[in-house]
Amino acid sequence: MNYREAIEFLYSRLPAFHRVGKPAYKEGLGNIVLLDEYLNHPHRLFRSIHIAGTNGKGSVAHMLASVMQEAGFRTGLYTSPHLIDFRERIKVDGQMIPEEEVVRFIERYYELIEKTKPSFFELTVALAFDFFARSGVEVAVIEVGLGGRLDSTNIITPELSVITNISWDHTDLLGNTLQAIAAEKAGIIKKGIPVVISEEQEEVRQVFENKAKECSSRLVFASRLWQVVKRESNGNGIQTLYLKDGTGREVKVESDLLGMYQMKNIPAVLTACAILNEGAWFRANWDEMARGIRNTVKNTGLQGRWQVLGKHPLVVCDTGHNEGGLREVVAQIGQTPHKKLHFVYGTVNDKPLDKVLKILPRDAEYYFTRADIQRALDEEELARAATSAGLKGKPFHTVYGAFQAAMNHAQKEDLVLVGGSTFVVADLLGALNQSGRNE
Repeated sequence: MNYREAIEFLYSRLPAFHRVGKPAYKEGLGNIVLLDEYLNHPHRLFRSIHIAGTNGKGSVAHMLASVMQEAGFRTGLYTSPHLIDFRERIKVDGQMIPEEEVVRFIERYYELIEKTKPSFFELTVALAFDFFARSGVEVAVIEVGLGGRLDSTNIITPELSVITNISWDHTDLLGNTLQAIAAEKAGIIKKGIPVVISEEQEEVRQVFENKAKECSSRLVFASRLWQVVKRESNGNGIQTLYLKDGTGREVKVESDLLGMYQMKNIPAVLTACAILNEGAWFRANWDEMARGIRNTVKNTGLQGRWQVLGKHPLVVCDTGHNEGGLREVVAQIGQTPHKKLHFVYGTVNDKPLDKVLKILPRDAEYYFTRADIQRALDEEELARAATSAGLKGKPFHTVYGAFQAAMNHAQKEDLVLVGGSTFVVADLLGALNQSGRNE
C-alpha cells in the first residue's frame, strides 16, 4: 500500500463527517476507547491541552502549539479539518506526519479497522495519538472535532482545557439553543483540571460555571483578565494588539494571524500560558509567548484565517462559515479599505442558509460556487436563495472558476474575498497550489 492508496482507503471505507456530514457522526466514545486500548493507551505517554469551541479553537490551538515550540517542548498538534493535505491534521513541531507513517498505521492495524469499523475521525484520532507517543512528543495540543462531550478526543485527561467562542453550528447534533451547544463543549471539562473560557458570553456563562463547579475545576474567563485597548495593522503581514491586564499593566502582542477576531483568541492564549506556568512542568517566559503568537503561521503552517493571497487587488480567504464566524468576517470587511467587494461564496447544505444570507454585505458582487464535496450546497440553489435575499451575483460550478471570474472583474483598489465554507477555501488553496506546481 502506498500513501495514495492509504488515503483512498480512509475516504472510501470510513465515513468522513467533513465530506458527508451527519451520516458520518458516531455518537459515543466506544470505538475510540477500543482503539485506544488496543494501542496501549498512547495518549497517556504525553501531556495534552484540550481545545473546544465553535469559533476560534483552531487559531488558539495553533498559537498555543507555537508557544510550546518556542519554549523548547517537542510539540504535537492535532486539528481538523485539513485544507489541502490530510497530513495537516497531525503535526509534530510544525511538521506534518510523514506519508509512510500513515501507510504504516493502516497496514499494521488493518484487521482491527475492519473489525471495529471506526469513523474517519475516530481512526484519525487514534493515528495521531499513536504517532505522538512514538515520536516522543512532550505535550500535544488537541483540538476537538465536533462538540466536546462525545468527541473522540475526549478520552484524554489534559493539563488544561480551553473553550473559545460559542455560536450556532451543528444544531442538529449539538442542540438548538446556545446553552445546549455550550453544554456539549463543556463536556471536555475534567475533574480538577482548570479551564479557560476565552469570552464571557452572558447566554452561556452559567453553563460553564455549573460544569466547573460540578467537576471542582478552576474556571477562568480570559476576557475578564485581558482587555484589548488598541489594534494596529501595518500591512506587512503583522497585526499588533495592545492589551491591559487586571492590574492596568499594558502589553504589546504581535501576531501573524491578521483576523480582527484574534482579539478574542489571544487573551485566551495568554491566560492559558499563565495558568500552565503555575505548574511544575511548564515554563514559558514572556519573550517565548510573544514569539509563539507572532510566529504562529511560520511555526505551525496555519492557513485560511484572513489569509492574504494578493495585494492589488487585495485577495483574502477566510474559513469563517457559521453565523458567529461570518459576523466576524463581515466586521473585518468593514474595517478593510477597498472600493468594491467581490465575494466568492459557497456553503454546505446543512447550514441555516436564511440566517447566514442576512449577515452578508448587500453591496458586494457575488460569485456563488460549490466546493468539491458531497455536503456542498448546489451553486444554482445558492444563487436563487441569495437573489431572493437581495444579494447580486452569478453561479459558478467550481471554486477556481468563480475565483478567476472575480479576479477578472476586480480593480486594483477592490477586495476579493473567498469564503463561506472551510471547503471553499480548501478548494481554492488546492487549486492555487496545483497551479503553482505546474508553472
